[in-house]
Amino acid sequence: MAEVTQLDGEYDYIIVGAGSAGCLLANRLSADPGNRVLLLEAGGRDNWIWYHIPVGYLFAIGNPRSDWMFKTEPVPGLNGRALNYPRGKVIGGSSSINAMIYMRGQAADYDHWRQLGLTGWGWNDVLPVFKQHENHFLGAGEHHATGGDWRIEHPRVRWDLLDAFRAAAEQAGVKRIDDFNTGDNEGSAPYHVNQMRGRRWSSARAFLKPVLHRPNLRLETGCLVEGVTFEGKRANGVRFRQDGALQLARCRGEVVLAAGSIGSIQTLLLSGVGPAAQLQNLGIPMVLDRPGVGENLQDHLQLRMIYKVSGITTLNETYASLFGRAKIFLDYALRRRGPLTMAPSQLGIFTRSDPRRERANIQYHVQPLSLDRFGEPLHTFPAFTASVANVQPTSRGHIRLKSADPADKPAIQPNYLATEEDRRVAADSIRVTRRIVAQPALAPFHPIEYLPGDAIRDNDEAALAKAAGDVGTTIFHPVGTAKMGLPSDPMAVVDERLRVFGLECIRVVDASVMPSITSGNTNSPTIMIAEKGAAMIRQDARG
Repeated sequence: MAEVTQLDGEYDYIIVGAGSAGCLLANRLSADPGNRVLLLEAGGRDNWIWYHIPVGYLFAIGNPRSDWMFKTEPVPGLNGRALNYPRGKVIGGSSSINAMIYMRGQAADYDHWRQLGLTGWGWNDVLPVFKQHENHFLGAGEHHATGGDWRIEHPRVRWDLLDAFRAAAEQAGVKRIDDFNTGDNEGSAPYHVNQMRGRRWSSARAFLKPVLHRPNLRLETGCLVEGVTFEGKRANGVRFRQDGALQLARCRGEVVLAAGSIGSIQTLLLSGVGPAAQLQNLGIPMVLDRPGVGENLQDHLQLRMIYKVSGITTLNETYASLFGRAKIFLDYALRRRGPLTMAPSQLGIFTRSDPRRERANIQYHVQPLSLDRFGEPLHTFPAFTASVANVQPTSRGHIRLKSADPADKPAIQPNYLATEEDRRVAADSIRVTRRIVAQPALAPFHPIEYLPGDAIRDNDEAALAKAAGDVGTTIFHPVGTAKMGLPSDPMAVVDERLRVFGLECIRVVDASVMPSITSGNTNSPTIMIAEKGAAMIRQDARG
């Protein structure tokens, strides 16, 4: 057996993962100088310019420096395609490479959690938690707050094309609203973004870096966690490999897994917590048979519909020009404005795929650009992308280990479009998009459907569903793989206080605990979960 070096002393809290949740947890748990907190991150520091210039996601996604470079298994609903599955590999986690879109979801999402029996997780319970860490440009009021760590700003770029698309959506019956984050996000509006004066505002910048000077907080990067150690059913430490050396950190308080819907699952399974048959097949000594670990994977599948246009400016031809690129860089250097401040999407729309729906169930990310996939060049022809996602999918996937080697990437099966309902929503989403694009507001720009192509007719349900499988891709929102639930639910992994069932002194505090996915981008809900989880940890420590 390899020699193991033990870190000095014992820690009150060991946090695995310095991502969106972990950075906030480190901040809150180290606020008490009597707590000794260790934060372990497998990635590195955010000392690369493209972590901070907003458009840097184009360079960070698909780059092994910043992205774990996961890949799904072939997905039957995507006609056998496997997808790249980006996750942030740096302090700040995916908040350092994501779309920067501030989105809470819908009040009904959280009220559903409460209706499942999860006390304290309804909309009226979580709204004050969202507000607790907000510093919102709209100011303090019923829905928002100021003075917190998590900065939200109005976008610093606009496009005539997006104004025209919003007008077309209004002509198609989608109302204009000012704010997606009041509990009902149905309508169209510019996305509010996690930025500070034209720079990305990641969880690392918001919560971690301002407190790294605390003597009771220790951050270690480049740490590949190999498992949690247990004494019986009590978690008492973490094994990890750093610079090739195996190390052990001891914990007298709680181990908190905050490595996300993939990382936290890997850690639990490698630690012997999960489905017994899977662990036995891999030769992993079993600590607890918990069949729900790695199940219930949910994600938003985006259908990236692309339209060629003429007579209006898009980023495609602007960036293709040397003069255009120079102008973009100068605008950013002098004013911190323009396309370099762009989130991947500037205009958002929430509407219903079918008028009979009780609430908005599809979300648009509309972009004045087009490309085949992230990491590849923009198209050279003028075009826009109307990406539409089912935000209340019924399909469920899973994550499983391929081997007992912590360095091996897991098997990820999102199972997109596995249900008849999801296939129907996908087909309807294409129809809704075409109805918007056909409105008079966009007619002067002669939109031509480039993808999936107008040869696929609206009245051919099977062809539309197949087209959705051909163009669909992840919008990077995996959740639910260690879901909250009641003790009576055999597939639940954590209780309403995020404690792992059947074990002591270990919690999961990240997006994996969501029992069902929120209706929109999932980063800020994850940070809310971390804020609420940190408060629970402190309360339970006080007894």
